[in-house]
Amino acid sequence: MNFDLLISNLGNPAFLFFLLGILAVKFKSDLEIPANSSKFISIYLLFSIGFKGGQHLSHEHFSFEIVWSMIFGLLLSLLIPFYSFFILKKKLNVYDSAAIAAAYGSVSAVTFVTAVSYLESQKLYWDGHMVAIMAIMESPAIISGLILATLYNGFNKGNSLLDSKSTSLLSVVRHSLTNGSVFLIIGSLVIGFLVNAKQAEGIKPFTNDIFKGFLAIFLLDMGISSGRKLKDFVTNGWFPIAFACIIPLVNGALAAMLSSLVTDEIGNRFLFSILAASASYIAVPAAIKIAIPQANPGIYLPMALVVTFPINITIGMPFYLYIIENVKL
Repeated sequence: MNFDLLISNLGNPAFLFFLLGILAVKFKSDLEIPANSSKFISIYLLFSIGFKGGQHLSHEHFSFEIVWSMIFGLLLSLLIPFYSFFILKKKLNVYDSAAIAAAYGSVSAVTFVTAVSYLESQKLYWDGHMVAIMAIMESPAIISGLILATLYNGFNKGNSLLDSKSTSLLSVVRHSLTNGSVFLIIGSLVIGFLVNAKQAEGIKPFTNDIFKGFLAIFLLDMGISSGRKLKDFVTNGWFPIAFACIIPLVNGALAAMLSSLVTDEIGNRFLFSILAASASYIAVPAAIKIAIPQANPGIYLPMALVVTFPINITIGMPFYLYIIENVKL
């Protein structure tokens, strides 16, 4: 592996601010990002990456590569929860296994945003349709998780998931698609696609120039959130930690190799790796809270946020890029 890339990523200001947030909790500092400010930054990041993706997409010509890429993304999101579930079920109950499997089959928009910033630092091109692929990969994993929970009798008798109006598959899909983060990034993608280059130039200082600064502040907030959950998470034993460390690297490596079947673009293959390796800690927990209330958020949320997220932005990114550039199918 190119260790220069790893060292460069470890020295990335955004990641260092993430560590600063964890240290702030460790040393009992009163450092805190106000909730309203944190929400605004989240909205800004999703808006910016969606809009830029739409601009990229507007300059692309429709091709079968785009179609196959979307199919590939959907298959990743549908299939990852299945083998993850059977691994998890060896040590955890059905509720937690299904919830974690759904989280790891779905995607993290923040990890995707960080990956795009990493690609830009490496001067690697990526196509705008990858933003659309990220958006459509959110819901299938949730559906897979719920189907697995139902098939393995994870719900109490008389409270079947498929028969429950409040937790029907249709309502879960609707909730996933109208989730604020998904809705915003799809909407921004469409707007970015519709406006011309001259119109987009007017807001370029907002969408491009200040992006990395806001990303650093957001990751500082994520570090604070992670630090607060770290103590409770470690009491759940070694297995969730081991899974959260290993499975993203496996998923990312598989996607890095298999993505060569649908695209030759290094940037796109890298983003496929990140999408497969990341775990949702926004949309999936919101859906799981409604659909599988028996699942313990004290397990699946810290797995995604405290373990998998930092692994992906440190070891993961240079590892996936190395595989893409050096391993051939």
